[in-house]
Amino acid sequence: MNLSASIRKLTLLFVVLFMALSAGLVYWQVIVAQQVSANPHNNRVNLPDSAPKRGRIFDKNGVLLAETIPTGNGNYIRHYTEPSLAGLIGYYAPGYRITGIEAQFNSYLNGQVGLTELNNMANKMLHRPPVGDDIYLTIDVRIQRLVNKDFDTVVVIDNDKAFATNRGSVIVTDPHTGDVLAMVSRPSFDPNKMVQTLANKNLTYFHQMDTDPDRPLIERPVQFDYVPGSVFKTAALMAGIDSGKVPLDHGFNLAQTFGPLPLGNHVVGVNNVGSNVLRYTYRVPVTTEYGYTHSDNVIFAQTGVDIGVDTWLQYVKRFYVTQNIPFDLPVTVSQVNNPNTPLNTNLLVDAAFGQGQVLVTPFQMSLIDDIPANGGQLMQPRLVSKIVDPNKTPLVQNQPQTLGDRQVSTTTALQALKSMYSVTQCGSGSIPGVALQESSWDIIAKTGTAQLSGNQSAHSWLITSAPYSISESQSDASSHHCCHEGEWRRGRKRECAYGEKYVQRYIQQRISKSAAASCRQCHILLPVWDVAERAWMHRFYGERTCKVSIAVDRIAKT
Repeated sequence: MNLSASIRKLTLLFVVLFMALSAGLVYWQVIVAQQVSANPHNNRVNLPDSAPKRGRIFDKNGVLLAETIPTGNGNYIRHYTEPSLAGLIGYYAPGYRITGIEAQFNSYLNGQVGLTELNNMANKMLHRPPVGDDIYLTIDVRIQRLVNKDFDTVVVIDNDKAFATNRGSVIVTDPHTGDVLAMVSRPSFDPNKMVQTLANKNLTYFHQMDTDPDRPLIERPVQFDYVPGSVFKTAALMAGIDSGKVPLDHGFNLAQTFGPLPLGNHVVGVNNVGSNVLRYTYRVPVTTEYGYTHSDNVIFAQTGVDIGVDTWLQYVKRFYVTQNIPFDLPVTVSQVNNPNTPLNTNLLVDAAFGQGQVLVTPFQMSLIDDIPANGGQLMQPRLVSKIVDPNKTPLVQNQPQTLGDRQVSTTTALQALKSMYSVTQCGSGSIPGVALQESSWDIIAKTGTAQLSGNQSAHSWLITSAPYSISESQSDASSHHCCHEGEWRRGRKRECAYGEKYVQRYIQQRISKSAAASCRQCHILLPVWDVAERAWMHRFYGERTCKVSIAVDRIAKT
């Protein structure tokens, strides 16, 4: 017997067996790994998804918002540190529907992208849990918590000027970078309770939230659209000024100010309904700025006609109404007319003052407010600032960038800001109990009340920016012009200004000067309180309640 030949044959056999074993391992653990994991009969189906290395989520300052923690029985579960961000961040439970940032960036959080994915292939072969990438949001959790807390400010419910509700949205942005600093959606849900119950295969809480008529699982700021009412006059104001068709000093005659005014197929301002300037306006013509300051529907109905359908559609498209907004979460497309009904002059009459077929999301209204706040140029909205791998190497870095071509000129933007300043000096922002003009933070604003059909209570909106500076001579001229011989009563100051309240409390928490300055550059949107929404239906005269800075146009008789 040839011993050497036998040894060679045995060695060759071991080599072949090793190669076959290696090929089998590669096949089962790499090539068909996903099919094996997806097999419901595989008892280890959830092991990779439940692994403790799923990426974490942080706020802009590195404050932990979401992580995976051990449950004590050898499993792992997602944990959230800021429940007010439930709709935005969403929730993650293996085997169930994922929502929010958890869903939109699941491939990064699970380590299924780029070099992280290659490293995780080796981890799978070595039976080690996959490692996910970390996400940093633009959210500042300090502002988020203030907004969420102030949402629950107690108001007196009298079912006349104030109505009870638990629904609404708040968005805080930096218009100079596009960063979303806070976003609150109410009602909401408990993300920790959601993942805990689903981990135990208990669907009771999920079904409770999913079937709740108030729809707490919906992120209202980006997913719901609403009738905007008078805040949408800001879009008409900028379109009119920038196109040159309705300058800020354009004059409106008696009928165009008070009505009745035949426009399109109907008459606006019958019995002076919609004319908010009747009580205190003693001479005409009045200007576009005056009409915006006092939110006169008749004036803005004429403004819409003067702009014209083609120009109007051109500008609302520039403002990203009717367009998909590029953002890190899906945003419902806003509209100015029913898709099955072409816009015409008759529909434009109502659209110009935010009624008719206009539907916008709070997020969309925030963008419109950002245009003048950033000198006429939108910045692309950002929610995710960066994504880093387990070694802290940046995989994605989202830098501030402009969104589309310049929406309006710098001059138009300045005139829009001046008009918002007039609202706080002479209009609904100056009424007793609100008195934004007394704020030390130079808050400017536009209020709005959107009428609904039937017996539904109105939607209430507020868009604001801060700070706004104006010279003494300009201030005197603006004050005289916008008040126009009106009789105004100044009420005592109450801490109702949303922007002011945040900044003051922000500074009290010993935040650095740069952060405080950044906060002052934010603009604040507090919109949409649907059907019998929270207690902000104020009138211009008589007793008032005040929750933050809400003052509503005197459109609906509520």
